[in-house]
This record gives sequence, C-alpha cells and structure tokens, in this order.
Amino acid sequence: MIGFTKLLCGDATVSRALKQASGGEEREPRLLQFTTANRPLVVWNMTLRCNLSCVHCYNDAGGRGRAGELTTAEAEALIDDLAEMGVPVLLFSGGEPVLRPDLCHLGAHANSRGVRPVLSTNGTLLTAQVARGLAQAGLRYVGVSVDGLGETHDRFRSRQGAFDAAWQGIACAQQAGLKTGVRFTVTRDNLEDLPGVLEMAAAKGIDRFCLYHLVYSGRGTELAGRDLSLEERRNLVEWLVEKTEELHSRNQAMEILTTDNHADGIYLLQLILRRDPARAAEVKELLRMHGGCSAGKKFANIDVDGNVHPCQFWGHQVLGNVRERRFSEIWNDPQTQLLCQLREMSSHLSGKCRRCCYRDLCGGCRVRAEAVGGGMWKADPACYLTDKEISCNESQPRS
Repeated sequence: MIGFTKLLCGDATVSRALKQASGGEEREPRLLQFTTANRPLVVWNMTLRCNLSCVHCYNDAGGRGRAGELTTAEAEALIDDLAEMGVPVLLFSGGEPVLRPDLCHLGAHANSRGVRPVLSTNGTLLTAQVARGLAQAGLRYVGVSVDGLGETHDRFRSRQGAFDAAWQGIACAQQAGLKTGVRFTVTRDNLEDLPGVLEMAAAKGIDRFCLYHLVYSGRGTELAGRDLSLEERRNLVEWLVEKTEELHSRNQAMEILTTDNHADGIYLLQLILRRDPARAAEVKELLRMHGGCSAGKKFANIDVDGNVHPCQFWGHQVLGNVRERRFSEIWNDPQTQLLCQLREMSSHLSGKCRRCCYRDLCGGCRVRAEAVGGGMWKADPACYLTDKEISCNESQPRS
C-alpha cells in the first residue's frame, strides 16, 4: 500500500515507525506498512462461497464454493501459529467470509492471541446483527469493495441492488463501532465513477479509501484489456494527489491509499522532492521501510485449501500447505527458491525495472509482469514512470 495521506501530508514519520517496530509504543495499525520485520500480513481466503459473482474476482468465487475448507480446529491451529511468529494482522477474505458460520469465533480467537483480525467483504450481508457480532468478536476494521456508482457497481458485481446493499452494510458496521474502508478496483469501465465514489465515502465518514490497481488473475485476467493506459494511470495518480490534499485541507479524516502499483510511491517521492525537498529524505526512508512489492516478504496468502502463496493474486505459485507444515515453517524455509528470490527481488529484475534507480523501493508487480510481460522478472507493464524519471541523477534521491 502507498499511503498518499501519510506521505503527502506528513501523517507518518520514520521515528514513529521505528518506535513501533521496536515495541517502543503501542502498535498503530496505520503504520504497519512501514515495519521492516519479516512478519507478514496474512490474507486467508477462508471460503470460496459467495453471494455475488464479480467480474474481476481474483478467486473466481461464487455459489456454494467447494469442499476442502480448513475446519474450525485447523483454523484455530493456524491462528495459534501466526500468533507465535508475531503476525500483526489476519485478514479474513473469500469468497464472502460472512458466509462462514465460524467467522466471529475465529475472529475472537485471533484477537485473544494478539493477532489483529480484519475483514474484506462485499458488504451486502453486513446486517446490524452481523456487524455487532463482528465488533464483539474483536474485529476492528471492515473493508468493503465498491467499484462504481449504482449501475456500474451492480454490473461489476453481477447483482442488481448490490450498490445500495453495500452502503447499507457499511452503515451497519459504522453503527457497531467498526472502522470502515472502501476499496475501489479501477478499470476503464469505472474510472469516470471514481470521483463520485470517493466523495461519497468522504461524506459518509469512511476511515480509509483504498484504490486498487488491477492485477491480472482469476476473472481479472479477462479484464487486462480493460486496464488503464499508462497515460490514464498517470492522470489518475495526479488527480488522486489533488484530492488527497483537498480532503486534508478540509480536515477530512479519511485516509487515501493505493495498492498494487508501487510506482505510485516513486511518483510521490519525486513530487515531494520538487515541492518540499527538506521532506524528501524522510519520505524515501519510509518507502524503503515499506520495501515496495510485499509478495513473499511482508505479505502472504492462504487459500481455501490451505495452500500458501506469496500473494493473493499468485494462485499458481504454491509454497506449501498448512495441513502438511506449519505456516511459520513454510514461510521461514530457506530452501524455497521463490521466497529467496522475492526477498532479493532487485537482483533478479530485468528490463525497465532493472534499469530503475528506485528498484529497491518498488520492484513492480511480478504477477502482472508474468501475465503479460513474458516472465515474472520482466518489467511491470503498469509502470507509468518515464525513462528520465527512473534514471539516477544528482537532483534525485538515490535508492
């Protein structure tokens, strides 16, 4: 995640991030992206059952899902292992995780073990009763996907009324005392709706707005041709900078972030270098602490069958299975070649990513590179930075 609000508006500092990493102050969830510890945020797709059939679903979920989900006992053992290795966050995802009857029980178990439980949902099943149950179980944050206004969102979700139901679910979560976030996956088909959705989120007091760049996996693979052009992507980021600063000037508390394109961080760094060079060194260090692409380093995915992946979009790259080995053993296995490569990513990159002065701060998206670039170490096709911007010279902060 690239924290536009944190980096542009000075809401994060290196000293605070270091204090948190060393245990010098209570862990702030909003600063977890800057930790340098090898303790990943874990996304667990606890079910493939879903009441919707979204066109860009990376899991191809829907209907009744399939047999083979981790049992409650297996999930408890997994959570215990994550707690022992100091995993800070467990994100319950799906499919639609609300359809799993032991969600609140497992959330409470994670919370009792010191692992922060959060939820990714389509929001349509978040009734007042469900939201209260989540809050009582210790969940503190609910992220809801909203991919356009009214008709656009309903078309993406393949369900009429999904838009209104999602916002009603968000309201129930807020009333239950849960922090809320809106997640917007941008394509050419919903780009024009983005301003309206962002303003709607701000007006409704949403805590976090996260714009997701499209990653080509699952049903999203079919949408690669509907992804933004490099010019459109750059214009989008420029607009998002303006909106971040505008909301900040209006004292709006909503935080803005982007996900799945770390070139955004380099764009912000160069912008700050031009505007406020005194802050550039700190912003660069925050980006270094963040570490660019988190796959296999500070981010992991466990699928419905218990397979461990470097990220949720890399379903065909299996590192092991938690039914056969503990997650901690899989994650810390020095013999796993892919993990070793991902943790030394900059030495394996090629093409534009290899030439980039900021490759240690970014690394691109290896899933997109593999999908359309001819190999996982090729250049990320979604990088909109120019050759001049990625070259090192005396006027730029070096990585």
